[in-house]
Amino acid sequence: MTRLSPYRFAGRTAVLTGAASGIGEQLSHGLAARGSDLVLLDRDALRLDTVAGALRTAYPGITVQTHVVDLAERAAAVAAAERIRAEHPAINLLINNAGVALGGRFEQLTLEEFEWVMAVNFSAPLVLIHHLLPALAAAPGSHLVNVSSLYGLIAPAGQSAYSSSKFALRGLSEVLRAELRDRTIGVTTVHPGGIRTRIAESARVGVNVSTEEFEQGRRIFQALLTYPPERAAEQILDGVHRRRARVLIGASAKLPDLLARITPAHHMRVIHALTASLVRAAASRTRPPAEQPTTGQEAAR
Repeated sequence: MTRLSPYRFAGRTAVLTGAASGIGEQLSHGLAARGSDLVLLDRDALRLDTVAGALRTAYPGITVQTHVVDLAERAAAVAAAERIRAEHPAINLLINNAGVALGGRFEQLTLEEFEWVMAVNFSAPLVLIHHLLPALAAAPGSHLVNVSSLYGLIAPAGQSAYSSSKFALRGLSEVLRAELRDRTIGVTTVHPGGIRTRIAESARVGVNVSTEEFEQGRRIFQALLTYPPERAAEQILDGVHRRRARVLIGASAKLPDLLARITPAHHMRVIHALTASLVRAAASRTRPPAEQPTTGQEAAR
């Protein structure tokens, strides 16, 4: 089996989706700092323009191209991939980072809502890989990164669409790693835990989910998002350099992964208890001083 040399960033072209915020924004800065030319995709034109402007100012020696595209639209994803391939016959790095979330149990979601998540989180990476694989193959020592999730390792209740999409992306990544290694194309699957991004704010709610139920779920989700996105981006790029097959980010990804391996049938009970404990601790830290629980001595006064 071919052993790949460490990935070299300088002077090479990287394509990155979801580049306008969160991990994607930090990845764009990390790639630029390492000397990569950038092709950035996002649906938020204003944020993408702001990120691109900051990169051009901070790193005048690289080129930064942008494509405003809604990856939920298959035709738009195909058109973007074809434009990129026409402009860049050889691509060194493709990072499928863009993702969306949807709150609600399976029975509360419409098929259209479920398919929207699958379109962004799985079908869009599938389209980009399929159309850009010849360009990756044309650049010896190229690399592919698919950002899955903690929920591509475990599947909690209320995450049927999100987990389905992230498990699918994980499966595709593992197949491609086996198929592409002898073609000197590396593949890394990334499983972030609770990264502090806008995903909880921008998550959609199923049409049949009550506002109260969604807000409760959003608060729990938000309480778990504590890991800095800049640290996550550094770990991803280090994983690319080292050609790692998997990058698990944060204890919130590593511990559930370990539990799922040790006890496949019962790990969610343990994870549910740990999550409840973390949420209670987060709520306690953010509670106003007047609402803080009193000690027995204070209560007796």
